[in-house]
Amino acid sequence: MNDADVLVIGAGAAGLMAAGTAASMGRRVVVLEKNERPARKVLITGKGRCNVTNDCDRDAFLQNIPQNPRFLFSALSQLSPRETMAFFESQGLPLKTERGSRVFPCSDQAKDVADTLVRYAKDAGAQFVTGTAASLLFKEDAVRGVALSDGRELFASSVIVATGGLSYPKTGSTGDGYRFARAAGHKVVQPGASLVPIVIEEPWCRDLMGLSLRNVTLTAARQGVSHPVYQELGEMLFTHFGVSGPLVLSASAHIRGLPKERYSLSVDLKPGLSPEQLDARLLRDFAKFQNRDLINSLGDLLPRKLIPVIVALSGIPFERKVHQITREERARLVSLMKGLTMTVKGFRPVEEAIVTTGGVDVAQVNPKTMESKLKKGLYFAGEVLDVDGYTGGFNLQIAFSTGYAAGMHCGA
Repeated sequence: MNDADVLVIGAGAAGLMAAGTAASMGRRVVVLEKNERPARKVLITGKGRCNVTNDCDRDAFLQNIPQNPRFLFSALSQLSPRETMAFFESQGLPLKTERGSRVFPCSDQAKDVADTLVRYAKDAGAQFVTGTAASLLFKEDAVRGVALSDGRELFASSVIVATGGLSYPKTGSTGDGYRFARAAGHKVVQPGASLVPIVIEEPWCRDLMGLSLRNVTLTAARQGVSHPVYQELGEMLFTHFGVSGPLVLSASAHIRGLPKERYSLSVDLKPGLSPEQLDARLLRDFAKFQNRDLINSLGDLLPRKLIPVIVALSGIPFERKVHQITREERARLVSLMKGLTMTVKGFRPVEEAIVTTGGVDVAQVNPKTMESKLKKGLYFAGEVLDVDGYTGGFNLQIAFSTGYAAGMHCGA
């Protein structure tokens, strides 16, 4: 006799949703998790607050999925963002909606989201087993269960692979699902980093390490393309390797094709002022500090750490008195403040990414059920699939919707 009707590998967002859904349908469910604590990655999402989903309709949602959005059409029809919100509310977790339709728990605690998911699966009847899956077991063209690294074997008529990608490997996402998929004959699109800090070529970025900018506009542009690939107002941070922070992570999801393609990032330090207004403001400050050196006259406009970088890039001598600065030199300062431009060199390692791009080729997965088209009873859910979204709750919703679809249709 099988140990279960359904065996779920991975107790993350997708796996727990799948397990709870399948168990609530009356199926015997076992969840196999390598960590003692389930949902470890959920605990660190949204800087520990957990951006559960995005309160938007399906069309708006799919516009925020750069990779294989059409694959999600059916899964979102089965569990939409609104239905996800209703699910958590029904489980006793109050939610709130913030800027950009981002949905968070009212407690601002990711732990509450993780605990809700674990409780949902357990209350529905799912059993949890701690252990590491070593390989899938097959009989002819159907999955039969999983062999564990300690020699144990677990048998089930359906297996859901919800092992995550490669990001944050300390939480358990070490790419095991890709290995399982390949063993089943599936194609795996090369995994890479998405929503990840960006490495910058210009050495002056290191001089700004630790500087956080708020209420700036970041624009990402691809060489040879007239319109930007990304532009948004928000926060960012300079680091020893380049840039990070919410704006940068979002921009990274739009930067694809490196190193063949060339990209630049441009920061508007004063998005609330037109170039003409900023020039007028500069003139007022120069009148106020007319006998000072340029390097000592920009403190009302710029963060202290940024001033020597802007002045150096302008080519104006640091010791130039402000009353000696020409209109052309002033125009260079305004141009730099409205567009401090950097060259993208690359991304930080995938282990530092919030999500992984690439994964199991969705052409070989049934979009309605998440079942493999190659092996009966084998399902995939969550980040292991070649689908990813921008920041704003979209990636967790992908996990919930694909997990729900797999849980609904497996073991039937």
